[in-house]
Amino acid sequence: MSSMQKIKRPETADNTLLDDNDRKIIQATQAGLPLVSRPYDAIAQQTGMDTEEVMRRMRNMQSLGIIRRIAAVPNHYSLGFKANGMTVWDVRDDVIDELGPAVGALEFVSHCYQRPRSLPDWPYNLFAMVHAHTREEARSLVAIIEDLLGDANRACDVLYSTRILKKTGMRLLS
Repeated sequence: MSSMQKIKRPETADNTLLDDNDRKIIQATQAGLPLVSRPYDAIAQQTGMDTEEVMRRMRNMQSLGIIRRIAAVPNHYSLGFKANGMTVWDVRDDVIDELGPAVGALEFVSHCYQRPRSLPDWPYNLFAMVHAHTREEARSLVAIIEDLLGDANRACDVLYSTRILKKTGMRLLS
C-alpha cells in the first residue's frame, strides 16, 4: 500500500508542458493501462513510439506532477469491502512527518496523505482510507491507527462511503 503523500499540486495544469507525443500517451492511457502482459509495449505501438520513449516520457510527466501516480484501482465493493471510510485525524504538526508514513504503511490503509487544516471548522490534517467488510471491522482498524498515533492525535472521525464514485484520471479532449 502507499505511504503518506504531501499534497503538492499546481493551481492549474500547464498544457504548454505537453507536446504532441505526451498528449498521445495521455490519450492512450486515460481510460487505464492496457490489460496485457506488456502494457508499455502496447502504448508504444498505439502511439508510434518505442517502449523506452513511452516510459521516459511517463516518468517525466510524473516528475512534473502531470501524472500523479500509476497504480491499480480495485473496486473494493466487488471484493467484499462494504465499510470503506476516510479516517480524518488532527495530528500534531511536529510529528506528522513521522507518523503519517507509519499510518500509510499499514496494510489496510489504501492511501494516506496530509492536507492543510481549515480552522475553525475543519481541524483535520491527516487522511487515511480504510477498507473493511463491516463497520465493526472498520472501527477495529481505526482503533489500530488511534493506538499508533497515541497522544499526537487530538481528534478523529470516519467519513464512510455511501456510494461508489467512478475513479478516473486525467482526460484530454481529442
